[in-house]
Amino acid sequence: MPRRGSWVRIPSSAAFAFLGNLGVPLMLGWKLLAIPGVVLFAGLLYFTYDTFLETSSSEEQAADGPTTTSSATPVRTRSPTPGSTAPLTPSPAPTAGDAVLVGAGDISSCTQTNDDRTAHLLDSVIASANGEVIVFTAGDNAYEYGTLEEYQQCYDPTWGRHKARTRPAAGNHEYSTGNAEGYFSYFGVAAGDSGQGYYSYELGAWHIIVLNTSNHCQLLLCDGGSPQVSWLRADLEAHPNFCTLAIWHDPLFSSGRVHGSSQYVQPFWDALYASGADVVVNGHEHNYERLAPQTPLGALDPEHGIREFIVGTGGESHYQGGPFLSNSEIGDGNSFGVLKLTLHPASYSWEFIPDEFGEFQDEGSGNCHDSPLGS
Repeated sequence: MPRRGSWVRIPSSAAFAFLGNLGVPLMLGWKLLAIPGVVLFAGLLYFTYDTFLETSSSEEQAADGPTTTSSATPVRTRSPTPGSTAPLTPSPAPTAGDAVLVGAGDISSCTQTNDDRTAHLLDSVIASANGEVIVFTAGDNAYEYGTLEEYQQCYDPTWGRHKARTRPAAGNHEYSTGNAEGYFSYFGVAAGDSGQGYYSYELGAWHIIVLNTSNHCQLLLCDGGSPQVSWLRADLEAHPNFCTLAIWHDPLFSSGRVHGSSQYVQPFWDALYASGADVVVNGHEHNYERLAPQTPLGALDPEHGIREFIVGTGGESHYQGGPFLSNSEIGDGNSFGVLKLTLHPASYSWEFIPDEFGEFQDEGSGNCHDSPLGS
């Protein structure tokens, strides 16, 4: 059997054998008429397999190269089979005053215009909202190196028009040329202390935390004894909101083929899970993926687990996903778009909104929960 994600080609000899088994006479006078039919038959078989099986070459090639590669060939995608989780409840209708958090990661480059289309999605969400709207970024906001010039020339004309309402997160590309000076210079105090880049704020009834994986936690440490994780524990203790959401760049769990899972951020999850946090949003993989509520070790936990979204769909490029992790519920690597999170007082609803060329959509809702350690 072919492995999932591989090409399958049907040799023309198989098509001839098939026709021979049907008793098709291959007389000399018939050959000239049979050849076009055989070619057409083989082509139809090939097209069928090509439609239902994914390609895998571009991201596997990218995975062999440097992790800072900023583009990949768009490929077909397939959503993973949903895991053994309870059916998603319909999204509740937004009420007046519900706060909205909307954004993505892996966004702008002066070599493409995809981010212009995702910026128009932000325009629409903001214009139609009934309550406060905050735009988030999940890192790698301005390619290739996150310099001030790239922010001013590439990011600012598109997503930058919502700079006043943006609460950003940094990615590894922001640290490509130093200590993310361009990022901190562009966003100013909205990005937190320039020596840290982690901070928190309130949005509606929710507590929102922004963490910093810098250059994959090499420049700014993420281990359990690091200043960042110590700050995170103290912040969670000081803000015992019933609903909590955290944003950073590198995901703990990812079915992506280029970067995949990043185990070095597990201390973030350990602290968040122990406090009863509800949602984590990441980027890094240039695709969309939603995972069921899990523990920091990846065990399914519908009652107390954290739901993770990967939204590396801001416009830079597409990466393919798969094979999919056991708790991955859905994914796509062929649509640019934004994630809209409507934050209710004790629950949330999500909607992935594709740009005008994308076809993939995802929506649902979930409830906030207590800590597994008790209130």
